Amino acid sequence: MKAVIIAGGLGTRLRPLTYNTPKPIVPVANRAFVLHQIALLRQHGIDEVILNLHYLSDSIKQLLDDGKELGLKISYSIEARPLGTAGAVKNAEEFFGDGPLVVFNGDVLTDINIGQIIDYHKKKKARATLTLTRVEDPTAYGLILIGEDGRVRHFIEKPSWEQLANLSAGGPADTVNAGIYVLDPKIFETVPRGVEYSFERQLFPELLAAGEPVYGYVTDRYWIDIGKPLQYQQAHEAILRGEVAVKVSGTRTDRRAWLGDNCRLDKTVKLLGPVIIGRDVTIGPETRIKDYTVLGDSVTIGREGTLSQAIVWERTRIGNHVSLNGCLVGYNCVIEDNVVIGPGVVLADNTVVKRGSLLCSP
Repeated sequence: MKAVIIAGGLGTRLRPLTYNTPKPIVPVANRAFVLHQIALLRQHGIDEVILNLHYLSDSIKQLLDDGKELGLKISYSIEARPLGTAGAVKNAEEFFGDGPLVVFNGDVLTDINIGQIIDYHKKKKARATLTLTRVEDPTAYGLILIGEDGRVRHFIEKPSWEQLANLSAGGPADTVNAGIYVLDPKIFETVPRGVEYSFERQLFPELLAAGEPVYGYVTDRYWIDIGKPLQYQQAHEAILRGEVAVKVSGTRTDRRAWLGDNCRLDKTVKLLGPVIIGRDVTIGPETRIKDYTVLGDSVTIGREGTLSQAIVWERTRIGNHVSLNGCLVGYNCVIEDNVVIGPGVVLADNTVVKRGSLLCSP
């Protein structure tokens, strides 16, 4: 069975981390994000993945190659310019087969049982099955209302609170589009090629208006869109709390820490987990690493520092007496001695923070 991962976006919401690294391969628990998605698809019987790419596509292709080492086949569909969600999948039409097609949004971290959604799709004889998840604030998403039989009744893209109040009179209005679909490939016959076209605003409402069987499958499994810095951090916290089943590299210790190979930690270092420490990491005396901190490979940290809820990418060098709290640090940064960086700060790759600096988010 085949799946398309829509991964061609510019990653603008996650900048500056995505200026040099396309969002599909930003590290999540020290593994390229798309590897978590591919592992989930493979777990549920997908043997061929088509990646729709546009921004910095060569770096993604270089990492994944033909997929052989991952145990499945990978093909690539390249957009010359952004084509929207449905247009992007249409662009990959040459790779489709006759059976149902799984479509996966490139922003989504989840451990949803995709096999159950495929079975539901077949049972309902649907043309399109949309995975739905419940959220407290649906105004940032596409709200989808379904009947008791699971059939989709209404699409409301990013509803206002006033609309939600009116809709809630008939019951909870909190099921939103989770960005995971099982589709009959024939629905793309009416989608124009090479034109920007949306699932949410065009194709799905058109299928509904035509009376086609469009169904919603509501899941209670963990789901998050990692496209913003805050959600990116929250995803790591969920992984470290065990709320979502994804692979974490390294050896787990009884101190609730994952340690990579060849780490050099002074005997006075305190790991107050849960934390993830990558390979070849060096940490100096009396330093504390705690509370959902993630250190990438080849990070070095000096003496008497404190890192809490910080995510630090590979090859970053951190000096002595440094405090990092709730921040994101890109590749190959240098943070000199006596620096304090607070919550919400995001450092681009190769940033140098000079001695004694204090950085706070506005």
